[in-house]
Amino acid sequence: MSVDQRGPTVARTVSPLVPARRPSPSPARAVVVIAPLALTIALGLWGIRRKNSMWGDESVTYQLAHRDLSQIWRTVQHVDLVHALYYTVMHEIFGLFGGGLLTLRLPSVLAMSVAASGVGLLGLRLAGSHVGLLAGLVFPLLPQVQKYAQEGRSYAMVCALVTWATYALVVGVPQRARWRWVVYGSTMLLACLLHEFAVLALVAHGVTLVVSRASRPVLRAWSVAAAGVVAGLLPLAICSAGQSEQVAWIGGPVRLWYFVVVAVVGVACAGAPLGVRGPVRLSALAVPMLVLPGLLLLIVSLVKPLFVDRYVLYSDIGTALLLGAWMDHVHRLQRSSRTTWIAAVAVLAALVPSSLSLRTPQSRSNDVTAIGAAVRKEGRPGDGLLYLAGQHRILTAANSEDTRSLTDLALAQDPVSSNTLAGVELPARDIAARMLEFDRIVAVRAVGVNSPTNPQEEAKTSTLRRYFREYETTHVNGARVTIYVRDHAPSPEAGPGPGGPGASGGVMR
Repeated sequence: MSVDQRGPTVARTVSPLVPARRPSPSPARAVVVIAPLALTIALGLWGIRRKNSMWGDESVTYQLAHRDLSQIWRTVQHVDLVHALYYTVMHEIFGLFGGGLLTLRLPSVLAMSVAASGVGLLGLRLAGSHVGLLAGLVFPLLPQVQKYAQEGRSYAMVCALVTWATYALVVGVPQRARWRWVVYGSTMLLACLLHEFAVLALVAHGVTLVVSRASRPVLRAWSVAAAGVVAGLLPLAICSAGQSEQVAWIGGPVRLWYFVVVAVVGVACAGAPLGVRGPVRLSALAVPMLVLPGLLLLIVSLVKPLFVDRYVLYSDIGTALLLGAWMDHVHRLQRSSRTTWIAAVAVLAALVPSSLSLRTPQSRSNDVTAIGAAVRKEGRPGDGLLYLAGQHRILTAANSEDTRSLTDLALAQDPVSSNTLAGVELPARDIAARMLEFDRIVAVRAVGVNSPTNPQEEAKTSTLRRYFREYETTHVNGARVTIYVRDHAPSPEAGPGPGGPGASGGVMR
C-alpha cells in the first residue's frame, strides 16, 4: 500500500468577487470645504450694510444694473465696457431678488465664500488636510478679502473664478484629461471677461508649470487653453482701450503698501519646508500667484499708471496658501500646541481693529448716501445745483429724492436718456448764463480728485468766483457741499464775465 508523500490534501474555497465600493467623501475634505465657506459668509454678513452707506463705484453698479439690457449695452459703448458682463449679471440678480443694498452686495459675499472653499481644496490637494483647512480659514481673514467681499463690484466674482480655475489647473496636471483643460480655459476666460486684469493669473499659472517641470503634453494643453483665453479676451481688450480715460484718475500705485507687505510675508513663509504632494508644489503655485500679477501691473504702470490693489485681489489666494502651510509647519515643529494657540489668538486680536474699521462708511473713499443727504439738507427748494466736475453727478444719483427740489444748472440730457454715467452737460456759455439766474447754488465737489480742464468746468469756477461768495460748506466722506450766494457786486479780479470782452465761449482762458 503506497502512501502519498505530498501529505494530506487540503480543500480550498474561493470567495466570489465582490464589487469594490467607491470610498465615501473624506470627512476632512468636507471640513476643508464647509469651514472656510461658513466663516466667509459669517464675516461677509457682519456689518454688510455699513450703516446703509454706498461707495461711488457701487453706486455706478446700482444705477447701471437697474437699466434694461439694451440701455446697459448702449451705455457701455461709451464707458465702462470692461464691466459690461458684471452689470448684466447684476441686472438679472436685481430682477430676481430686488434691487436693494443687500442684493447689491450679497453676490460678492457668496462669491468670496466659494473662493475660500476653493483655497481650502487647493491646500488639501497640495499639502494635506491641515494646510487646506488653515489656508481656507486664513483667506477670509485677510483685510482685502473682507473688504471686497462686501462690495457691489466684480472683484469677488473674479477672485472666485481664478481660484477654481487654479484648482482645475492643479487637478489637470497629473490626470491630463482634455475636458479638465476645457474647464480651466472656460473658467479663466469668464474671469477675464469680468475683469481684464485676471489675465495676469495666466502668467502665474504658466510659471508654476515651468517651475514644476510639467511634461510637454501638459505644457501644450495649458498653452492651447491660454491661447483660447487670450483670443476670447482680445475683442474686449481692443474695444475697451478706447475708454482708457476711465483710469486717468490713477496718478500712481494705489495702496501699493498692502501688496508689498503681503508679498514680503508670503515669500518669507515660502522659505520654510512646506511639504510636497503631487507634481505641483505649494510654493511653486502660491508664490507666482502672489507676486507676479501685481509685479506685472507695476511694470506696466511705468508707462501708464494702472496699479490698484483690488485689480489683483486674487493674489491673496497665494497669500492664504503660504500662510496656511507655514502655520502648519510651525505647529508641527512646536512640541506644545499651547504656543501655537497663543500665536493664533494674537494674530486674530491684531485683525480686530482692521475688521471693525472695514465695516464703517469711512473705510471707503466716499459715501454717496451721505453726500446726497448733505445736498438734501443744505439745499432749499428752487436752489441751483452744480457739480464740480460734471462727472461727479454720480455722487448723488443713488437716491433721486436728494436732488428732486433742486435745478441741475449744467445738465442738458440726463444719464439714462443719454446712455452715459453722468449725463451730458450744456455748453459753457449756457451754464454760466443759467448760474446767473439763481441767488443760491449748491455746489458738490469731490475731494482728492483732480477735476478735468474743459470749457464747462472753467465756466462754472469763474462764474462762481466772480458773481458768488461762499456762504457755508459741509464736509462729508469724499466730498464738500458748498452753498454759494449771489454777490451783486462782482469781483473785478476774476476778469470779464460770461459773454464779456476777452471771453471765449463765455469762459476766461
